[in-house]
Amino acid sequence: MRVTILGAGVIGVTSAYQLAKLGHEVVVVDRQPGPALETSFANAGEVSFGYCSPWAAPGIPAKAVKWMLMRHAPLILRPKLDAAMIAWLVRMLSNCTASRYALNKGRMLRLADYSRKALAEVRAETSLSYDERMLGTLQLFRTQAQLDSSAKDVKALAADGVPFEVLDRDGCVRVEPALRQVRDRIVGGLLTPKDETGDCFKFTNALEQKAAALGVDFQYGQCIRGLDIEAGEVRGVITDRGAVHSNAVVVALGSYSPLLLKSAGIKLPVYPVKGYSLTVPITDASRAPESTVMDETYKIAITRLGDRIRVGGMAEISGYTNDLVDARRRTLEYSVMDLFPGGDPKSAVFWSGLRPMTPDGTPIIGGTRIRNLFLNTGHGTLGWTMSCGSARVIADLVSGREPDIETSDLGLDRYE
Repeated sequence: MRVTILGAGVIGVTSAYQLAKLGHEVVVVDRQPGPALETSFANAGEVSFGYCSPWAAPGIPAKAVKWMLMRHAPLILRPKLDAAMIAWLVRMLSNCTASRYALNKGRMLRLADYSRKALAEVRAETSLSYDERMLGTLQLFRTQAQLDSSAKDVKALAADGVPFEVLDRDGCVRVEPALRQVRDRIVGGLLTPKDETGDCFKFTNALEQKAAALGVDFQYGQCIRGLDIEAGEVRGVITDRGAVHSNAVVVALGSYSPLLLKSAGIKLPVYPVKGYSLTVPITDASRAPESTVMDETYKIAITRLGDRIRVGGMAEISGYTNDLVDARRRTLEYSVMDLFPGGDPKSAVFWSGLRPMTPDGTPIIGGTRIRNLFLNTGHGTLGWTMSCGSARVIADLVSGREPDIETSDLGLDRYE
């Protein structure tokens, strides 16, 4: 079967690799000159199989008001007359209940754990190198209230059999020795030891080469104009260079997926939530993290990537804007230098990307009412984490195979 994948981020490239392994003729179309040049370019670097939670949670509406009043706010809302933004916010708020949180987190953990195994298989098959480490994620609590509120996450992790360890201050220092110098600023943490770290950009580029060796045709520099649909079935895609014909199409365009699908009459509840990152050169390794530390107060991930520290986070709801705001940079600098002053922020590279968020936190993977049109999008902050598992799932569904995990609740129809 000839399959066209729209998007060459980590979701599109991993999907191409898995489909090619199953013997399909695969074409990948992207507007950029190479792979992973948008949201996958400089994300937080954490592969968080255990630290995997929906943003929609009990208490979030009240916290959101408090956060927006903070100097170093983890949430920024720039309201505008945007029907898609309003509809997304309303749906997200409807998921801020204990029952919805438990349901959504369970789905996310299921896919994340599957992705952990799938990534390990890809690594074994390809021997890729991408500044990877397998030292876990430490969710760091600065207050007792944060530590106490982690009980709901501990319960979900235990229910799904995900390894974890609740740590006191000394335990946090044992896992991340550089915290010894700032131990008075923390009260404890939640360690998910199976989590990994790695440079998503390096991984995606290396896997693209492996996929190309399997025959995948990567067509860059093409703007996608629309889908070619006839009699309720997709026949390919129209680009500014002409038509690309295929038997099936997989939409993996991240935040831009709903804009394309709107013309096909499909309402996709995905909205861009902008995140920011700093990539900081390490000047003193003894004061740098060993793996990923999630600063719970500011919702910022601080990750070791070789000789660099990647600092990523914040949620800015402002539509399709990619401007770099100095105040966001100051927040990233404050968090990392407060905990790990072993880098040179003046030499850091500042970046922003649009995360494709669903209202319930779970990505949308599966078919549509248009025959042979498939979706693999809406991964939010967890695209890197869930990429390999999502790719396996979509490759099976496109091939008419039964996936290894339950996928009936991952599709678009859960919103219909």
